Amino acid sequence: MMRRTAPDPSPAPSGARSDDWATLRRLMPYLWHYRWRMAVALTFLIAAKVANVGVPLLLKEMVDSLSIPVGDPRALLVVPIGLLLGYAGLRFSTTLFTELRELVFAKATHGAARQIALEAFRHLHALSLRFHLERQTGGMTRDIERGTRALQSLVSYSLYTIVPTLVELTLVLVLLGTRFDMGFVWITLGALLAYGLFTITVTEWRTQYRREMNELDSKAHSRAVDALLNYETVKYFNNEEFEARRYDDGLDAYRRAQIKSQGTLSLLNSGQQFIIAGSLVAMLWRATEGVVAQRMTLGDLVMVNALLIQLYIPLNFLGVLYREIKQSLTDLDRMFTLLEREREIADAPGARPLAIEHATVRFEHVDFGYHPERQILHDVSFEIPGGKTVAVVGPSGSGKSTLARLLYRFYDVDGGRITVDRQDVRQVTQDSLRRAIGIVPQDTVLFNDSVRYNIAYGRTSATQAEIEAAARAAHIHAFIAAQPRGYDTMVGERGLKVSGGEKQRIAIARTLLKNPPMLIFDEATSALDSASERAIQGELASAARGKTALVIAHRLSTIVDAHQIIVLESGRVTERGTHAELLASGGTYARMWKLQQSGSGERSMPEQTVPAT
Repeated sequence: MMRRTAPDPSPAPSGARSDDWATLRRLMPYLWHYRWRMAVALTFLIAAKVANVGVPLLLKEMVDSLSIPVGDPRALLVVPIGLLLGYAGLRFSTTLFTELRELVFAKATHGAARQIALEAFRHLHALSLRFHLERQTGGMTRDIERGTRALQSLVSYSLYTIVPTLVELTLVLVLLGTRFDMGFVWITLGALLAYGLFTITVTEWRTQYRREMNELDSKAHSRAVDALLNYETVKYFNNEEFEARRYDDGLDAYRRAQIKSQGTLSLLNSGQQFIIAGSLVAMLWRATEGVVAQRMTLGDLVMVNALLIQLYIPLNFLGVLYREIKQSLTDLDRMFTLLEREREIADAPGARPLAIEHATVRFEHVDFGYHPERQILHDVSFEIPGGKTVAVVGPSGSGKSTLARLLYRFYDVDGGRITVDRQDVRQVTQDSLRRAIGIVPQDTVLFNDSVRYNIAYGRTSATQAEIEAAARAAHIHAFIAAQPRGYDTMVGERGLKVSGGEKQRIAIARTLLKNPPMLIFDEATSALDSASERAIQGELASAARGKTALVIAHRLSTIVDAHQIIVLESGRVTERGTHAELLASGGTYARMWKLQQSGSGERSMPEQTVPAT
């Protein structure tokens, strides 16, 4: 028998991705769709940088023009008006081109972010049930949130800041080398080299602290979300302070990581400013010497000073830019790891839609275990003839609900196969298989929306009349109509505003509305009182008439009319037959029936209903 090894549900640590270029290559297809906008935006930003570098040249000409003799009328005309108009024009051009770049580029940035966030959302829904059961939702959603923000930052910084900044630095170096001497160029290049090496080295070193900070943030957030989702359980056991302490422990660990990260950031900033200050002193000293030796004019000194300021801004920003890119790559790493996670349950190559003829379901020598070391089902074989009802009973943990999960193909069998009309469920598309099955689960979870929305979820195109018909069939229409907001009544987070019985009735109505050829009732009436159970049992029997139904039951009185009853113990089929045949055999089923009929397993008092608000 072949056994499947359960995959590790946690993504690889961020440090495992040593090549940041791989992340950038992974990002490029999302941006290529907006390539023309990217080109136009890049043109605008380069124009803004050219205008920005033109300011020092204008200042030099204006300062040198001050040599006009005192009292010359040209002084009033040329110097103040020319300086103001030229300066204002260049500054306005810088702002104008920058804003045009933002306007053109906005659609590309937000469009790519939307596309990748949607892809992540769809991919998470495509992953197996095993993955979601073993992941903490709070941490996973935080990873996606941070990754989406990082994507926008990374695209903006890397694509539309690096190239223009390099253009600006090139223009400055060309001006210094052609108008003066190569000494200015070598000082500038030396400062750039020292600045770049220091920034890259320290940033690479401190990335580990950023990664640790992210992990602790996700962990604290997961604890908070988990506690809030399980609000009632926390209250039941008076564990508010316990949960608060756990959350505070996570926040405290996050705070310590933040302080450590901030300390390394301060070291990085101080070192960068020291390198820049040293280069400024060297450049100004050389320019001052040139003025004293009359190799340079006063306007040249002003221009060098202005160019240094122009150079200082992008230099400083390049440091911030590199840090932001590294941090964004760290944040994107987790989201891309989720996107690259292989689907454990995927459609086979060439899978076709399920073709329903009789909807006959067969379990053929099925073996299965959620983990390799613990097998749940052992050589399980039985058939549900088309249009018939087969019930499965047995003690808790015997594998009854696992049968439903395998038929839905939330997991694949380890051995044997499951077929629908002789079609292996692994060889048909998951979408067509699940469209053909309706389920009323034992654990009903509702969306935090209206009763109408939750019932209509079975068939989103259903009309109000069809929704009400399904609610009547599930014996919940009267309850809904009695509420002040009727079908607009909100059920609360996971349906906590309604009782367990009402949640189960909504789940039944939802499945009845779907009206598929195959039905699964997994303890479908377990949360109902005996009176309601008897009323709904007739509706369920009517709904299952002519359909293939798998009924997983604890109360045997609900399945006495099943065409066949399977007794499952420790994952093995121990008995099978009709209700009368199993009673006559005097085995496990007969003992369970006798025990429940004596009153141990049946509830006789109606369940208290909590009104919805």
